[in-house]
Amino acid sequence: MKSISTFVFSFFSVAIFAQSHIENFEADIWKHRKAYKEEFIDHRGSPLTAADTGFIDFFKPEHSWFLIGKVSLTPDEKEFELPTYSGKTRTYRKYATVSLEHKGTHFQLSLYQNLSIQKDTAYRDYLFLPFTDLTNGETSYEGGRYLDFSIGDIRNETLYVDFNKCYNPYCAYSDGYNCPVPPADNRLQIEIPAGEKKFKKEKKH
Repeated sequence: MKSISTFVFSFFSVAIFAQSHIENFEADIWKHRKAYKEEFIDHRGSPLTAADTGFIDFFKPEHSWFLIGKVSLTPDEKEFELPTYSGKTRTYRKYATVSLEHKGTHFQLSLYQNLSIQKDTAYRDYLFLPFTDLTNGETSYEGGRYLDFSIGDIRNETLYVDFNKCYNPYCAYSDGYNCPVPPADNRLQIEIPAGEKKFKKEKKH
């Protein structure tokens, strides 16, 4: 039988490991967000200047929104035209669904392939996850937010979905961009207080 001192040591060792893991997770999220802001400065078609990036805002990193999803492929889905907020459309196909659970709440989202850009080898494996949730129009952008994946991210029917890394479309900052409207499949009736918040500056027109 283990002594009380051994049990206490084991308990605190696990607690210290868990705390260290969360701290490393938060450091990774802030590193990701720093790089995210820098991309706006370097990208030729960016709607933001270096000064504008100071108005990008985020929810506090929350480890509970790093989820492990169960993936089901949808090979028989037909292509369809997905509208954008500019009024144009883009051709997509549903590639898979991912089933998720957060603190006892189960929900499902769809992953899409943008067939318009698949001829470009850089985007051949690209998967797109646009979604809306009940924070939209309140603490986050009203048009929804996005996550990006590649086919290679799916392993053994599993996909890690980190909502701390969801981001706003360019339409959140300026008019004139062809930002896809999240399909009905991905309009959640729950709040996801993670990832990017509303832009803290007036939108450019």
